[in-house]
Amino acid sequence: MQKNYSYYLTKPVGKNFDKTFKPELTPKEMLTIGVFGGKYMTDCQNEFPQDWYLEAKLCHEFHDPQLNYFGVNASQSLDVWRKNGWIHPDDPRGWFQWYCRYYLGRRHEDDQRQIKRWLAIKRHMIQIKNNCRPRDLNCRKKQRQALLHWAYDSRAI
Repeated sequence: MQKNYSYYLTKPVGKNFDKTFKPELTPKEMLTIGVFGGKYMTDCQNEFPQDWYLEAKLCHEFHDPQLNYFGVNASQSLDVWRKNGWIHPDDPRGWFQWYCRYYLGRRHEDDQRQIKRWLAIKRHMIQIKNNCRPRDLNCRKKQRQALLHWAYDSRAI
């Protein structure tokens, strides 16, 4: 767990996002739907609003893909993220930790990089639209789950 890191909330919760950053799901919705095998950030819940966790699908012991909305593993390990340089030292758990803090109102030097990464994931929505029948949630489940991890909601397409 990260020690001695503090930050300021300079924007209202869930508002004043960068004009190009339009996530379809809030962190609370993501946790309730089922993401990251229930394991993500289970050791830092005190940092975030307790109501985010009331209906969250969590597993404190291990990553359980059955807790994901689509019941499949669509995650890479944190080690892979570190090796690829996708982790900023201030957000050692990666993109979702950054997003949770951004959602709460923190603005940070890493915002533009993370927003660019988020924008790049949208290509998977197009692949689902081009390769699946409308609302066929059994089509490309791993890709759909990965989109949920990035606050995109493919359940309606």
